[in-house]
Amino acid sequence: MSKPEDAGNGLTAELDKLQGQWRQVRFEENGVVNPPDTHGAPEAITTITGTRFLVGVPDGPTLLEGSFTLDPATVPKSITWVDAIGEDAGKSLPAIYDLTDTQFVFVAADEGMERPAAFRSGPGLTLRGFLRL
Repeated sequence: MSKPEDAGNGLTAELDKLQGQWRQVRFEENGVVNPPDTHGAPEAITTITGTRFLVGVPDGPTLLEGSFTLDPATVPKSITWVDAIGEDAGKSLPAIYDLTDTQFVFVAADEGMERPAAFRSGPGLTLRGFLRL
């Protein structure tokens, strides 16, 4: 039986599936594959706890953190990121995502842009792909 907060869209199940640690394996920004990454590092791990995220290097600094909201009822599924630190702190970044038990990919737009409709980068769009640790 669905919990009330699911509202019939599988939100709780989707959020549960996203929990844990993820290693980035794909990065594209503004249509460029593997550009310099100001929010990541070669060994950075993204940790999802509840509706919060933290990007950091093992035994190193926090590179990025913030919160997000999911809407798995949309097609494609949508997520909105809000960074707590850095150049995008406080901005709402509309995104789409795809999630399996072992893989997570999202495409986020700059604040003020339309939510992306396809899983590719371009001007103002960032694509990140992850594998579960």
